Amino acid sequence: MVFLTMNRPETINPPVVDACCSEESRPQPAERPRLVRQALALEWITIAWMVIEAAVAIGAGVAAGSITLLAFGIDSLIELASAGVLIWRLTVELRHGQAFSENAERLASRIGGGLLFALAAYVIASAAWRLWTQQGGEFSAAGLAVALLAMPIMYALAKRKLALADKLGSRALRADAVESITCGWLSFVVVIGLIAQLLVGAWWIDAATSLAIVWFLVKEGREAWQGEACGCD
Repeated sequence: MVFLTMNRPETINPPVVDACCSEESRPQPAERPRLVRQALALEWITIAWMVIEAAVAIGAGVAAGSITLLAFGIDSLIELASAGVLIWRLTVELRHGQAFSENAERLASRIGGGLLFALAAYVIASAAWRLWTQQGGEFSAAGLAVALLAMPIMYALAKRKLALADKLGSRALRADAVESITCGWLSFVVVIGLIAQLLVGAWWIDAATSLAIVWFLVKEGREAWQGEACGCD
């Protein structure tokens, strides 16, 4: 699967982690609006896909009685909210310039961090509930299809968002990219859980695996919450 080439949470260390905007990657003032427009286009693509993903995952989850698919669908709604925040932040910069976007960047970064914390809490709660109830729900072909499609789509979006976050020095965009990475890994978890459920009835696999990414969500959420706009003025 193409998504398997994506960096794992424990190994993902793009340049933006320690130095959001290096001297080499810092854009020229005339180039920055073009990069902002590219980031804005990515967010609109994210919204378009997340509407489809959320509708299919939640619908399939309700039909199959699957908490895994419902969790996946709710994650898609969180991604929608994050993309909406980023569209606001990037639009502020395009209309008023980089100096006016600093406050929007700080607020968007904190909102992105808060959404990552919320997602971590939901993953823990849904995994605990699945383990407690010992119910895996029914297999869903529609849920499997949307999860399979989400992996390469999230890989492509996250890779480009991280590159632009580095060049723009935007922790808010980085937090949004991390949510795309998380969505991709959660889709992988959904695929494994549905296949295991279909083949061997291993209802507990997706719950146990989803807990492995919680530390990553908390780490990146704290960085987004505490971080400033990376100082790449």
